[in-house]
Amino acid sequence: MNTLFRLARHLLPVLLLAVLASPARAGLPDSTRFTVVLELGNVAQAQEWLEEGLPPDFVGDRIGTGLMIGAWEGNVPMMELFVRHGARVDQTNALGEQALQLAAWQGRTEAVRWLLDHGASLNRQGKQWSALHYAAFAGHTELVRLLLARGADVNAQAPNQSSVLMMAVREGHEDTVQDLLKAGADPRPANDWGDTALTWAMRYNNLKIAKMVSSAAEFAQAVKAPPEVFGTPVRSAPAPAEVSEILRQIRIARAQGQNVDDLEQALFAMAAKLRAEAAVPRPKRAPNALYITARKPGTGAGEGERAELSYGAPDSHPGTGKAGTLAASSGAGDVSEILQRMRRAQAEGKPVDDLRQALLDAVARMTK
Repeated sequence: MNTLFRLARHLLPVLLLAVLASPARAGLPDSTRFTVVLELGNVAQAQEWLEEGLPPDFVGDRIGTGLMIGAWEGNVPMMELFVRHGARVDQTNALGEQALQLAAWQGRTEAVRWLLDHGASLNRQGKQWSALHYAAFAGHTELVRLLLARGADVNAQAPNQSSVLMMAVREGHEDTVQDLLKAGADPRPANDWGDTALTWAMRYNNLKIAKMVSSAAEFAQAVKAPPEVFGTPVRSAPAPAEVSEILRQIRIARAQGQNVDDLEQALFAMAAKLRAEAAVPRPKRAPNALYITARKPGTGAGEGERAELSYGAPDSHPGTGKAGTLAASSGAGDVSEILQRMRRAQAEGKPVDDLRQALLDAVARMTK
């Protein structure tokens, strides 16, 4: 008995310390609350969480880590906070994107400068999406010039071998095309489908750009060819970005206890617009592998659902199932993931019909 008493006396301070420490950890956020608070720019709350023990590379339910959310929003103080607590500037999200690519996509010039000054890799190893790809595709001319001036690889290739120049050509950004060519962009490389910058210029009937990216003989031959030779144009629709913004506003409004009826009506209207666009027949074309991953907010590890589109290359993405399958997805987290996949597919010039349908299904389940 004396032995047990002495043991209890020694263990009591340890047990009390554990009990006193637990409430601080209990205040840490889940992935959804984490993202909403950071999107609102609440640096003080983020600092409190980090001081309570939140991992600096904690991942939110959309976009990625705190540093990535700060980069996406252009919130330099938020980025500084997470890096000061040990966040890795080259950490990747579920889509293989880093903070630098996210800041570039959004046109956050100051965030891009800050990341580069704090060790972010301007160029990536192998065939991966670069910040220059994203800036060129989104049409951020000044940011493209900044990245080129800092030494960005003007001939970087995406996983499907699409060049930076092809991104600018596809979206018709003439100034960016000129800047890239002056910086040494090679218009000759083809992507996995055999498309070149000239192919995309002709597909989208931009003869001025077509002339810029070809020789006189190539251009003369191209304008004589029937249009169907270059494929059917699939323009990047603004609707997905609009849906993403409406969802963002709904998330923030709900977190603040505000009424979201008007926002939900706006979401219904946008879903109807997408449904009408999806009803327009489009020619089928088999792209390379494309995947959607989805996790419902608040689910534990291993829970949630996955929606997967695979066109022919099942082995190119680890942990995936059969090629040619599409599993249904649901929930707000799914919508965010699908929107990201649509953006990626559009950048690659891939059809997004199936993704649009998956988006419509996910929005419909959200709004029931």
